[in-house]
Amino acid sequence: MTHKKVVKEFPAGAPRGSWPAEEYAARLRSQGKNAEVVMDLTADAYLVVDAESAANDVQV
Repeated sequence: MTHKKVVKEFPAGAPRGSWPAEEYAARLRSQGKNAEVVMDLTADAYLVVDAESAANDVQV
């Protein structure tokens, strides 16, 4: 299982869907951060996560 740090959460029921999450992730990427958007089906939300945080996790 891979764990990633959640930077920000956006409700999936918003009128614009995933756009706010994608726009936020794009702003972070323009600042040199490695952000991506994933869907949390349980919470019904789009999550902007730090994609590099998974690379730093060590599974034992």
